[in-house]
Amino acid sequence: MSEFFDPYNADKPLMLKCSCGRDHTVAEHQAEDAAAAQAATTLRERSESSEFEAYNREFIEATLVKSLFPQEPVRRAFLKAVGKRTAMAAIASVLPMASLQAMAQEKGKLEKTDLKIGFIPITCATPLIMAHPLGFYKREGLNVEVIKTAGWALIRDKMINKEYDATHFLSPMPLAISLGVGSNATPMNVATIQNTNGQAITLHVKHKDKRDPKIWKGFRFAVPFEFSMHNFLLRYYVAEHGLNPDTDIQIRVVPPPEMVANLRAGNIDGFLGPDPFNQRAVFDEVGFIHVLTKDLWNGHPCCAFGTSSEFIRQNPNTFAALYRSVLTAAAMARQAKNRELIAKVIAPQAYLNQPEAVIAQVLTGRFADGLGKIQNVPERADFDPMPWQSMAVWMLTQMQRWGYIKGDVNYNQIAERVFLITDARKHMKDLGMEFKAGPGYEKHTIMGKVFDPAKPAEYLKSFAISKAA
Repeated sequence: MSEFFDPYNADKPLMLKCSCGRDHTVAEHQAEDAAAAQAATTLRERSESSEFEAYNREFIEATLVKSLFPQEPVRRAFLKAVGKRTAMAAIASVLPMASLQAMAQEKGKLEKTDLKIGFIPITCATPLIMAHPLGFYKREGLNVEVIKTAGWALIRDKMINKEYDATHFLSPMPLAISLGVGSNATPMNVATIQNTNGQAITLHVKHKDKRDPKIWKGFRFAVPFEFSMHNFLLRYYVAEHGLNPDTDIQIRVVPPPEMVANLRAGNIDGFLGPDPFNQRAVFDEVGFIHVLTKDLWNGHPCCAFGTSSEFIRQNPNTFAALYRSVLTAAAMARQAKNRELIAKVIAPQAYLNQPEAVIAQVLTGRFADGLGKIQNVPERADFDPMPWQSMAVWMLTQMQRWGYIKGDVNYNQIAERVFLITDARKHMKDLGMEFKAGPGYEKHTIMGKVFDPAKPAEYLKSFAISKAA
């Protein structure tokens, strides 16, 4: 064992017991790795079972129905009126389902098999990460190296420089990169949303008596990147409580793995960040969960899986194989019964390098909030992969609202260029079929206010606080 001093607690020497950096013994490390390997084996077996295949079919069917009928009341009424079997038969009579399924099974020659995929060590990347130890990439003939990366600016730069073939993105990043905001313009695409919900506003424990955002003037907050849902949701939240995020509080960019240390040191008063670091702050007794972002916008997107438009053009079969790998992982991650095993799989040093108990609290939704309560929120994190183009339009309105982009914006054109449609629509395009962009848009409710993607300019003008105000 070696001794070093924690700069945030200089009077307390820490005993580093394992080379991975976690405070446990080598034997404990080996036991965790063995548990992770066993969990991966169990999940692989489940993914090959007829039960999962049936679930996966249902998942794809549900996604297709949701795409065709984006308004929930209409969708519910349709299914209630005709029944599920009749509904699927009706859809099959219009869409070439057999051809689509056959095409999905046909695997063209892969243009490239050795791939590098970047990720930030957060639970948002769960599908992309778990596809590696579960063998989903290998099953598609891909030799994938998933590379833990220090921060989002580095992710952006490595994608622009073609050092990564595909990556874990913050969902607004491909919009910004494609538009040349903050970097050279390079067309990027969102293939799937990696996760929905899964974030929180966490405050330092000294602020337990300051739960009212109206009194946060002068607070210092961290977000992981400017072009992030974290930044946009934090700004939205404080503005709805009467504070100008540009003048009344400070917002700093801090890589997610450094957020808890900065909170402990008093460098920040709180952060709107990804898990598992909200839960890690509670685990380390330095922070408490003020509010889950699920309670601001239930089902909001956060991270995405994507690549460059050039990569897709040059490697269509490889991209299709990647698409299948990540969608399969997303389908498995959505099943509640798999969450504890997934926590074991992604906890080791190569992936999140966090205590399994912390990750399990996030994924299962049963967690300590740091305020003395155990909460049970099964939808704290979810992994719905649908890249709704209406989500992209909302992000564009917020980028305008806070001055990241200026002038007129062709919302739909940008959204449709960057956010790819569902797997079913992709196959329809391959078959030369025409389709409307409409089903890629749905209304969203953020803090009680409805966002209609058909009226983004009106929505943007409705805010009392913005950069232009």
